[in-house]
Amino acid sequence: MLDFSINVLQMGLIFAIMVLGVYITYRILDFPDLSVDGSFVTGAAVASILILNGVNPFIACLAAFAAGLGAGLITGFLHVKLGITNLLSGILVMIGLYSINLRIMGKSNLPLFNNETIFSLEMHPLIVIAAFAVASKLLLDFLLSTKLGFLIIGTGDNPDMITSLGIDTGKMKILALMISNGLVALAGSIMAQYQRFADVGMGTGIVVMGLASIIFGETLFRRVPIMLPTTMALLGSILYRFSIGAALNLGLSPTDLKLVTCVIIVFALSAGNAHRFTGFRRLLKGGFAGASAKRSVQNL
Repeated sequence: MLDFSINVLQMGLIFAIMVLGVYITYRILDFPDLSVDGSFVTGAAVASILILNGVNPFIACLAAFAAGLGAGLITGFLHVKLGITNLLSGILVMIGLYSINLRIMGKSNLPLFNNETIFSLEMHPLIVIAAFAVASKLLLDFLLSTKLGFLIIGTGDNPDMITSLGIDTGKMKILALMISNGLVALAGSIMAQYQRFADVGMGTGIVVMGLASIIFGETLFRRVPIMLPTTMALLGSILYRFSIGAALNLGLSPTDLKLVTCVIIVFALSAGNAHRFTGFRRLLKGGFAGASAKRSVQNL
């Protein structure tokens, strides 16, 4: 049971880095960026091919982050400079990255079983993963607390106000997309080293997983005082992985995981709107009570 919990926690922290990237686009920018499905694999592909060629695994992680920055730059360029809609921009980059990832890897799967990775250190993998996750969160919190961070947040909340200040909101969007995809690619590079292989299909459903984690975290912790949204996203990722692990332990087939994800998202969203159902029940109760009183008066 302890080994199971540690493994799930490690997976949750790796995906938490990805969730932080998804949080930037979906919660701050309100930008449905589907390109993260591709940039996750790009990070894994770049890190894996560099490690196979003898590059230090930590430098390979930085290179993967840089590759993610490039993917975000392309998405932002398509949307801001070419005027393509945000949804279509992400889809186009996601499709293009599939071929690019295959070109980088040379084949659909790259094993890393006999190569040095960031987990080759004489240190428990949980410590290494936690260090990456916490560092990513703290750096993102610091960025969002700066003037540049406020401009990025303002671009998502009130772009007209940012424009009135003489700031190019297009550049802010591109920068935010670059940071988002960079974090997602970093998570992909860590995941490839953790599972000892990179696969061209390992990014399928990353967007949905990220959204589920964000919604899960916000639903459970939004009433907790002074908890930062990035903390909610990180905890949501961990709890999401635990819920998936619990579902597998209950005997569900891995092929049912997508259905489990849908149930989790529906549960999280409906929990946030529970007050509406309460009000509806009160309305029905009041209506029935009024009707009963009316019949009683008529009988008199």
